[in-house]
Amino acid sequence: RRGGGAGCELGLFGSLPIYWGEATELPTLIAGAATPGWVRQELESRFHLRLLDVLGPSQEADTLAGIPSLLLAQPRALSGVENVALDDWVRDGGRLLLFADPMLTAHSDFGLGDRRRPQDVALISPILAHWGLELRFDEDQPGTEQQVQLFDLAYPVALAGHFVRIEPAGDSETADTRCELHAGGLAAQCAIGKGRVLMIADAALLDNARGGAVADRQALAAVLDRAFAAPR
Repeated sequence: RRGGGAGCELGLFGSLPIYWGEATELPTLIAGAATPGWVRQELESRFHLRLLDVLGPSQEADTLAGIPSLLLAQPRALSGVENVALDDWVRDGGRLLLFADPMLTAHSDFGLGDRRRPQDVALISPILAHWGLELRFDEDQPGTEQQVQLFDLAYPVALAGHFVRIEPAGDSETADTRCELHAGGLAAQCAIGKGRVLMIADAALLDNARGGAVADRQALAAVLDRAFAAPR
């Protein structure tokens, strides 16, 4: 599935209602697609979006084939096949921006257990462990939104997690994985094989209910630039 937009192709995968919005009825869903939220607007101003339901081999084709860049926004738990496909894609030169929130704060009209509800907790431990990282959560942090200095700008977080380095799990390929932590582990920037990965341990910025204030658009633009801009 493809969404309109400009520029290079960007794969979009995750449980957050970035593209379609959140709706319980078909007419509302169609209306939501016709009136995109601010996050989708920002993405489509830069990229041609390709919407993905699975990562890697599927009944039709390899969904990651030909995609240079990928955004994972609070993804569901990945299957073993998807973990392998994602790791291979990155090592072959893919660029990944991953938002993994251990305690999602965005409101959802869908109840617990409803498959349409965004993932309340990021469940991506296997791929993180393979890359030598672990996502942790500090239960003693303030419950209100905070502004954190990340990449020289004020970045909004709410009940954020943080990444820590661990001994990589898996085979010897992990020797070509190098990660740098930023803002106390809120972000991790990694060179993995020929590819690059930027991970953010919070997804509050991607909440369409925020409305797209100038500061939020600037924060998202900075993260997109950091993840996908050509190396200097």
